[in-house]
Amino acid sequence: MCNTQNINEIAKLNPDYVGFIFYEKSPRYVETGRTSTSLSNRAPSLPKHIKKVGVFVNETAEKILSIVQKYGLDLVQLHGAETPEFCRNLKQKMQNVKIVKAINIENVSDIEKTKMYDNHCCDYFLFDTKTVSTSLNEPIYGGSGEKFEWGTLDRYDGEIPFFLSGGISIDDVLKIKEIRHNLLYGIDINSRFEIEPGLKDAEKVKQFLIEIKK
Repeated sequence: MCNTQNINEIAKLNPDYVGFIFYEKSPRYVETGRTSTSLSNRAPSLPKHIKKVGVFVNETAEKILSIVQKYGLDLVQLHGAETPEFCRNLKQKMQNVKIVKAINIENVSDIEKTKMYDNHCCDYFLFDTKTVSTSLNEPIYGGSGEKFEWGTLDRYDGEIPFFLSGGISIDDVLKIKEIRHNLLYGIDINSRFEIEPGLKDAEKVKQFLIEIKK
């Protein structure tokens, strides 16, 4: 999220997490130079039960640690090609800050990648839809608005809890409730709840929270 007023609107709905993207190529990039005042003044004033998540893509550990300290982040989401060693080393340097490693899913074989991170590399996974730029033939990191086949989740037999992400909308509540995997920890909603990149539709978010908690 980028807009101070919008952050406050969403905070009133009491989500468990609010995310800030620190990836310059994303249309949701926080742009720390321009909006640092908003984040510094508003994000830390969120109620303690709302955790602040910083999303990073192939960033250096030094930059991540600097931003974690500057904004008091509670979780770091690594959405790039970060290795298990990188995740483990970063985790050792951060106290009381949890790591979410995103795994982009296209088919069952992608679920197998989680095994590399089993050995105390991260606290959560986030399963998102794998998307590739047809023009550049390189990965697109997040925000595609597309779903992967949720039946793939049945093949996940690890021990690390996971967030479900990728094209989730208000119309998916019943399908989400049908998922019986005992390690489904949370739901990550993004592009289908936006007015524009980085600006959430508070009414849609409110309705989703009401329906998912019934």
